[in-house]
Amino acid sequence: MQDSASRRAALIAVTMISFSTPFMISGVNIGLPAIGEELGLSAILLSWMSTVYSLSTGVFLLPFGKLADIHGRKRLFVIGTALYAIASALCALSVSAVMLIGSRIFQGLGAAMIFATSVAILTSVFPAQERGRVLGVNVAAVYVGLSAGPFLGGMMVDALGWRSVFWSSVPLALLTLLFTVWKVEGEWADSPNDPFDLPGSAIYGVTVVALILGFSQLPNVNGVWLILGGVVAGTVFLRRQSRAPVPILELHLFRRSRMFTLSSITALIDYASTASATFLLSLYLQYIKGLSPFEAGSILVAQPLMQAILSPLAGWLSDRVAIRWVASVGMAATLAGLVMLTQVDGETPMGYIVASLLVLGFGFAFFSSPNTSAIMGAVHRRHYGVASGMVATMRTFGQMLSMATVMVLFGIFMGQVPITPAIFPEFLQSVRTAFIVSSALCALGLLASLARGEIRTPPEEEPTILAGMEKRS
Repeated sequence: MQDSASRRAALIAVTMISFSTPFMISGVNIGLPAIGEELGLSAILLSWMSTVYSLSTGVFLLPFGKLADIHGRKRLFVIGTALYAIASALCALSVSAVMLIGSRIFQGLGAAMIFATSVAILTSVFPAQERGRVLGVNVAAVYVGLSAGPFLGGMMVDALGWRSVFWSSVPLALLTLLFTVWKVEGEWADSPNDPFDLPGSAIYGVTVVALILGFSQLPNVNGVWLILGGVVAGTVFLRRQSRAPVPILELHLFRRSRMFTLSSITALIDYASTASATFLLSLYLQYIKGLSPFEAGSILVAQPLMQAILSPLAGWLSDRVAIRWVASVGMAATLAGLVMLTQVDGETPMGYIVASLLVLGFGFAFFSSPNTSAIMGAVHRRHYGVASGMVATMRTFGQMLSMATVMVLFGIFMGQVPITPAIFPEFLQSVRTAFIVSSALCALGLLASLARGEIRTPPEEEPTILAGMEKRS
């Protein structure tokens, strides 16, 4: 176990990059119209700016988690942070759509290394009794980044242009890189003798690409075919993983630990039920309430601010109270917030919207860091990278499912037409239906959260496996 100075250094390094990545994502979304205008991009090409980043991140999350367990979590974190800084600079220097999209792919690659190792590093260096607190600080940094992105990003785009958002990520990534190399002592590679399943990783990549592209194209029939192809590839992947001597996805973790299984499922459901809420309310506030983008952002910031304020408290509490109850209280509050939003219409008071967002923020704060702590606490050290990758994978797929559900409902109620006053009633109906579906999903997640039980020390690994474990320093 590292000394307190090295542990603090690890927390600071992970916290800095955990702020930077969501800040860049939300800031870039604000700058998309300016990017399209300068580079002459169509709406479809603009949508690819976010899609290719998600694809690149999703494809590499689990493989990088396994590579981190083999070669060292700090090593992959450093490489990912360096790649992220370089890719951000390339994005800022882009002079064409091809260059920008290619740079976003490399940016997602670096982000995948960061996401697959950051939680694993914190879990490696801090004792179990402090895990909830430090994960709460990390989650708070994410939400501060999400909160600051629309405000600061909008100001930067107006004053300095869209490239400034990408440039802003470079110094913070470089600072994280230098801080990690100089201040964070030791290395963590608890499975150094494991081989890497490259064919399995390739099949996993095909699965992720097909599913993400398929869901992004719903309700178009091409989307259906891509999803079916992704399901077939996913079946092949799972079959291979069940037979591989050292898989990238340790299926036995699901078989042996109800806590790991249900916590992962609950995370997927939670993101699937909540990820689209900000998107829906952004459209609602601007189209139905007639607010400007800045005014809408001022309302929507209530949710991530509440999450940022309460996440450290929730993490601290989960170190002292059974995680199941803390996370389930969060899921119940999330359900209450979603149910409140099923009632929105053209006459809904703004105070009601803010109150709903605050309830959602409370719920997600009390769910996220305790649930992540539950996932990490249910596995052995040698699987921390895989577990960290699983946390990020559940987030990615949950967000994808949430947005896919909204796109399907928009297609059903409004069709492929712009949102105009003539179809505002249909738009409101689709929004309410989306929140009803989200509420139903969240109720299932609450049941899964309550059924998970309590964390128990994971069963010992096979002696032959333990013989190959070592800690590099």
